[in-house]
Amino acid sequence: MSQVSTHVLDTAFGTPAVGVGVTFDRQTTDGWIEVGSGATNADGRISALGPDRLEGGIYRLTFATGDYFDATHRPAFFPEVQLTFRVSGTEHYHVPLLLSPFAYSTYRGS
Repeated sequence: MSQVSTHVLDTAFGTPAVGVGVTFDRQTTDGWIEVGSGATNADGRISALGPDRLEGGIYRLTFATGDYFDATHRPAFFPEVQLTFRVSGTEHYHVPLLLSPFAYSTYRGS
């Protein structure tokens, strides 16, 4: 099982955001390298994103929110959302995104 998972909720509709593309990157001395990618399922979730064990460091999730809002025929302010966070242990990291066309929020889930 992957050490990182995510889910996206469309707070304007009050439903899971289906089909949101997500890339998962790790910061290195040479820049960012991709360690995983996927798209949210019917529940708005990606339960396994990247490897089972991560090295400590800085990581980011990039959500293709513009593509999602284009597919739902709604204008949106943010064409993508990047969430950068630190991995420092072996516990599971759940990083959700609460999304609307003109705002977003996040938190560390469980």
